[in-house]
Amino acid sequence: MGYQSAIDLIGTGEILNEKLITFLATGFYSGLSPFAPGTAGTLVGVFVCLLCLPMPWILRLLFVIALMAISFYIAGEAENIYQKKDDQRIVIDEIIGLQITMLPVAINSLNLCVGFVLFRIFDILKPFPIRNLQELPGGWGVVADDVGAGIYAGTVLWLLIYFLKF
Repeated sequence: MGYQSAIDLIGTGEILNEKLITFLATGFYSGLSPFAPGTAGTLVGVFVCLLCLPMPWILRLLFVIALMAISFYIAGEAENIYQKKDDQRIVIDEIIGLQITMLPVAINSLNLCVGFVLFRIFDILKPFPIRNLQELPGGWGVVADDVGAGIYAGTVLWLLIYFLKF
């Protein structure tokens, strides 16, 4: 790309847009980790949960819905950038999956630790019908399976808290 081409792209916002999409899709670059990028992205999700700590539950819910909607778009755009279906560098889906896991429970250290482990288990194993959700096109397929894993993990976490009273 020549000097003039770069200036033209900057003028249209395409370079900045691609950088922003990459930054967000990789979970602030955590998805570039050479070891377990999905786990690294989920750790970023822990910090996002902690930022939500002072919010009333209804605001957390609205935040998660908004983040999920944005995640579908960002993941789809990142697939176009990386030219690969559900590239492992895209971890915004892990971030939203953990937010969904934590929605039915209070955000505290024990719940975050158990929710983290449960989410990673469901995200890796992808029990029925979660695996099928990956076949959806674009960002929908990237994010939907993690939404499903978050729903499963959140349900199990809530049941553990309810029955074990921890």
